[in-house]
Amino acid sequence: MPRRARIVVAGYPMHVILRGIDRSAVFFEDHDRRFFLERLARAAEDESVAVHAYVLMGNHLHLLMTAAEAQGIAKVMKQVAQRYVQRLNRRYGRTGGLFEGRFRSSVIDADGYLLACMRYIELNPVRAAMVTAPGDYPWSSYRANALGEADPVVKPHALYAGLADAADARRAAYRRLFEDVLSEELLTQVRDCTNGGFVLGPPQMEQQVAAMLGRPVSKGTPGRPRKQREETEAGKQGALEL
Repeated sequence: MPRRARIVVAGYPMHVILRGIDRSAVFFEDHDRRFFLERLARAAEDESVAVHAYVLMGNHLHLLMTAAEAQGIAKVMKQVAQRYVQRLNRRYGRTGGLFEGRFRSSVIDADGYLLACMRYIELNPVRAAMVTAPGDYPWSSYRANALGEADPVVKPHALYAGLADAADARRAAYRRLFEDVLSEELLTQVRDCTNGGFVLGPPQMEQQVAAMLGRPVSKGTPGRPRKQREETEAGKQGALEL
């Protein structure tokens, strides 16, 4: 069965997950993580892609990005993954691939889900019981977004910038968002849409993106297509009337 084409739309945020093969480790030491982030910052700049949030875990990573052009994020991921694997293979005397064949992603409705997705990403180390607070983990965007730490990778989204006019007030408002627990329903939505390659947003956005791409962009209901079901039901009703 052919793979479902990835949903890519310029100007919409995308949540990206890249995992190690068979969920094996992809970062071994701190300098590996530093090199990855350096390459990410450079590639994002080259391809006009803004990185709003990220976290580097042991065997996978999450990114939240917006691209000026439809293929910008795919170009960034290809460039960073290739350079990183080449460097890692030389450093550790290994051969072969490191990451799964292709990254997983979902297009995000910024108004409804962007800030929640940022929290989802930056809270990964807390959910994994690696730290007790997101600021304790050095390999995420939380310290930049919430504490004002300099980070060449992070480029704020307009919704984040709109939390407050002054930088200190903006960061305080962002930290307050973390006082609310992300619901299990939201966690499931984010995971399912990203792993399945669907749009994370309201029906209106799904319809808009589907019209732009000319194909479905949501999971939908299992079974026969709606039109086919309706035609079948109409046929049954006609038979009864006869």
